Amino acid sequence: MKPFKIAVPQDVLNDLSIRLNQTRWTDEPENADWNYGINPTYLRELVSYWQNEYDWRKHETILNELPQYMAEIDGVSIHFIYVKGKGKNPKPLLLTHGWPDSFYRFHKVIPMLTDPLRYDGNENESFDVIIPSIPGFGFSDKKPQSSDKTATLWMKLMTEVLGYQTFFAAGGDIGSTISKSLANQYPTLVSAIHLTDVGYPNGKENWASLSPAEQKFGQFIQQWFFREGAFNMIQSTKPQTLGYGLNDSPVGLVAWIVEKFHAWSGQPENFDEHYSKDELITNVMIYWITQTINSSIRTYVEESHASWQQGLKSEQKVEVPTGVTLFPGEAPFPKEWVERKVNVKQFNILEQGSHFAALSVPKLFTKELRDFFYSKF
Repeated sequence: MKPFKIAVPQDVLNDLSIRLNQTRWTDEPENADWNYGINPTYLRELVSYWQNEYDWRKHETILNELPQYMAEIDGVSIHFIYVKGKGKNPKPLLLTHGWPDSFYRFHKVIPMLTDPLRYDGNENESFDVIIPSIPGFGFSDKKPQSSDKTATLWMKLMTEVLGYQTFFAAGGDIGSTISKSLANQYPTLVSAIHLTDVGYPNGKENWASLSPAEQKFGQFIQQWFFREGAFNMIQSTKPQTLGYGLNDSPVGLVAWIVEKFHAWSGQPENFDEHYSKDELITNVMIYWITQTINSSIRTYVEESHASWQQGLKSEQKVEVPTGVTLFPGEAPFPKEWVERKVNVKQFNILEQGSHFAALSVPKLFTKELRDFFYSKF
């Protein structure tokens, strides 16, 4: 466990500036809006802001105010944030991000979780917060893993590196999958988990055994994959081809990532209220400066192969106590589906937020975690 600071060489930023200035823009359909992918008008505005106003050094300094570390576990270097909670006996909480976000997803909730008194909360309801970067993402090694393998790395991070005997885990997107795997592989170590999604029908289910609400959900997911799931299919099958373009073109990268932030915002008309341009670009910058977009999308291949070859612990029902919050922007899973997938002890449906709830509605997200972990345990 060694202290870590982000220090991007200036020549990397100079190269980025040149690439942005030399962008070869494609043709654009008239009145495209968001119907063909990213909105061309919005993209040009965002890129102009990136070129002329965004200040990476400012955000690098802000990120470096967070205590960051590196640890090598089973031959994989893992980057993580580790902030100790204030008050009496803070509870250890492992937070896992997803794609196409990063550890930056949680930067707003760190002070809320570690210092609740500062936010008009109970000083004795604090957490030690641990936020690792998934292998293949950000400053961790470019060694993408399945959710089961990553869960084992997380277990060793929490117990062997940090010395906790038990802990809580929470996450969304890939972070939900990893948290479920943790709970299933190490139920004596993981006291409880909190999720913002519990998994989706994948064709392996006995359709007749599903309730009408679950069948409706399954039909929604099938339709969603036809409308929105092309990214998942290519990243689960041919990510290397895609990786060359995204790693070479900053405009291509920001378009690929930000289009998903918009599509999964829950209320697209409120997109600008959810995320500032600085937040969107900082998340993209983490991919750009580390050149991890290709290794991050290869995670989908690793997960797909593991699922179909030997199955995954993350696909099995979780018996560890689980809290679930359905935010706007997530697929609308019914309670019957939640009960099928986890040992649900708390299930709330909120009207505000997005797929990236910790970033879009940090106070609500923090409240969901605190209410669950401190009222139930």
